[in-house]
Amino acid sequence: MLYAILAEDVPGSLEKRLAARPAHVERLKALAAEGRLVLAGPHPLIDSDDPGPAGFSGSLVVAEFASRELALAWASEDPYCAAGVYGRVTVKPFRKVLP
Repeated sequence: MLYAILAEDVPGSLEKRLAARPAHVERLKALAAEGRLVLAGPHPLIDSDDPGPAGFSGSLVVAEFASRELALAWASEDPYCAAGVYGRVTVKPFRKVLP
């Protein structure tokens, strides 16, 4: 089943985010290589693809996991969690309808 992983950044965590980004992206690439990643990306804090020092308010990952528990476990091991970037992570089942 697909799960949406919605993460909210702690205010002022841009430096931590940038430092942990390579490890974060490697985990996403692994999901993609397994054919399980639907989409992933950050939420810019302002209306811009590159918000610069304004930073980000969080991230969204939609991927396939065998259960919600496995999706939660995967999300909890994200390098952004370990680095203190994410203050809150929500995992919800997701049903893709379009496109």
